[in-house]
Amino acid sequence: MFHAPNVFQRAPIPAATRESEPRPRGTTVTAAPPATVVNRPPSAAPAKRRDAYFDNVKYLAIVLVAVAHSWEPVMDGSRTARALYMVAYTFHMPAFIIVSGYFSRSFDMSAAKVKRLITGVAVPYIVFETAYSLFKRFADGSGDPSISLLDPWYLTWFLIALFIWRITTPVWQSLRHPLPVALVIAVLASLTPSIGDDLDLQRVLQFLPFFVLGLRLRPEHFELVRRREVRMLALPLFAGALAFAYWAAPRMQLGWFYRSNSAQEMGAPWWSGAVMTLAMFGCALLLTIGFLSWVPRRPMWFTVLGAGTICGYLLHGFLIKGAGYAGVFDVYDWLSAPAGLVLVSVVAAAAVTLMCTPPVRRVLRPVTEPDMDWAFRRDSARL
Repeated sequence: MFHAPNVFQRAPIPAATRESEPRPRGTTVTAAPPATVVNRPPSAAPAKRRDAYFDNVKYLAIVLVAVAHSWEPVMDGSRTARALYMVAYTFHMPAFIIVSGYFSRSFDMSAAKVKRLITGVAVPYIVFETAYSLFKRFADGSGDPSISLLDPWYLTWFLIALFIWRITTPVWQSLRHPLPVALVIAVLASLTPSIGDDLDLQRVLQFLPFFVLGLRLRPEHFELVRRREVRMLALPLFAGALAFAYWAAPRMQLGWFYRSNSAQEMGAPWWSGAVMTLAMFGCALLLTIGFLSWVPRRPMWFTVLGAGTICGYLLHGFLIKGAGYAGVFDVYDWLSAPAGLVLVSVVAAAAVTLMCTPPVRRVLRPVTEPDMDWAFRRDSARL
């Protein structure tokens, strides 16, 4: 909390005249003029210092997202790549969503917060949903001119989901047991094929518990996660997860990780939706804790990139989908070999790193962080 500066300061009080000091005859003693009140402008509020740990979390999570997306076109035929993909998909978006919920705790529907929600989430969604629709239209040669803001394509689902989650934050903050309620909603969504594709509500509802969990976290919870014992336990945890994923790779549908369909839509029994929703939540939570325990807490060379992860997230889809439309993965089929998978991973990690840099963030600021004071009432425009 910032303390209001003291804008009214007195001029120094004149030194008192000593009685023993002789005065010339015929002089009169005049009273000192009253102290003048100086009205000084308030000093600028100090900038809020970013936490290096959370910037590190966001950068490493977005690298995992980009690398996992780059594996999708080349992992067929490689059981190891599919297992790595399954492990990454188990926790990379849950980790990102938990952190998003943690930083949404103060959202209260005030004018300033609503403005930030619109300019920082709704506007980027509209711009990039339109851009991706046009990109798909011209890149794949379909000629489909439709642009639907109600049917998010590829990456943009996260923005509309974040908008819905954040605008409902006061509801979750007012409930006594919000996490169990969110889990029940996620389970019911996995059993409801009639939800449809509008606003990608299946994902919104099935990922909801992670956002609500983030709302309930406090700084001391992250201190517990970063203890040495947790880091040591994370090593066998990930080893066991990789072993299980290698076994399950040819047996398990990837749709369970995307959370974009109900159990019935994936051809599974209705009751499996409830079981898998709870099981996937538990696995994602454990792997997220393991991931968070190994994230450096001190400033690193990539810490500054954590502020630009929204740019990396929204831009890397053009690179991966563009390579697919250009037939890169079909022409160079050796990319499915181990060396090719390594090359694809390195290129994806390097590309998303460049996309998170401050120059890219400055170029995209008009659409990812627009000011838009002109669109809001004067009392709402002051953040």
